[in-house]
Amino acid sequence: MFVHDSAEVAADARIGQGSKIWHLAQVREQASLGANCIIGRGAYVGAGVTMGDNCKVQNYALVYEPAVIGDGVFIGPAVVFTNDHFPRAVDPDGDLKSGDDWEAVGVTVRRGASVGARAVCVAPVTIGQWAMVAAGAVVTKDVPDFALVAGVPARRIRWVGRAGVPLELQAEGVWRCPQTGETYVERDDRLTLNSN
Repeated sequence: MFVHDSAEVAADARIGQGSKIWHLAQVREQASLGANCIIGRGAYVGAGVTMGDNCKVQNYALVYEPAVIGDGVFIGPAVVFTNDHFPRAVDPDGDLKSGDDWEAVGVTVRRGASVGARAVCVAPVTIGQWAMVAAGAVVTKDVPDFALVAGVPARRIRWVGRAGVPLELQAEGVWRCPQTGETYVERDDRLTLNSN
C-alpha cells in the first residue's frame, strides 16, 4: 500500500494490499478499498464507501457515501456520485441542516463498469456490470449491463462488450465484440454474454 504524504486517510479506513492513494486525496472513516486500487489526486471517497479490487478513481472524482463499487470499476476524472434526494443547506426555518436531517442514498457500480470524465450519477442509481457511461453524461436511472449511455439525461446509445468496444450486430438479437470475438444475446432490451 502507498499513501502520499499529502493524502488524508482515516485511521479506520481499510485499504487493500497494493492500493495507491495519491496527492491530496481523502479517504473517509470506515471506507473500504480492495486490493490494487488507485485513488487519484484530489479524489474523495466518502465515509463507509465500499470498493472492490482493481478499481481506478481518477483525479478529483467525488464518490459520496454510501456508494458501493464492484471489482474492476473505472471512475473518470471529476466524476460526481450524489447522495441526497432533496439537497438543502438549511431547513424551512433557516437553521443549518446536519447529517441527521437527511437520509443518504447511494450509487452502485457493478463489476467492470466505467464512468467517463465529468459524468454525474444522481443517486439512487445502479450502473450494471461492464456498462459504460460517456463523458459528461447525467445518469438519472439505472444503466443495464453492457449498455453505453450518453447525454443529459443519459440514454442507451449502443451496447459494449467486456473490452469496452462497441458491439456489432451479427443477426437478430446476436451481437459480437470485434476485439475479443465474444458474442452476446439481446432479449427484452437486456444483453447477456453468450455462455456457449
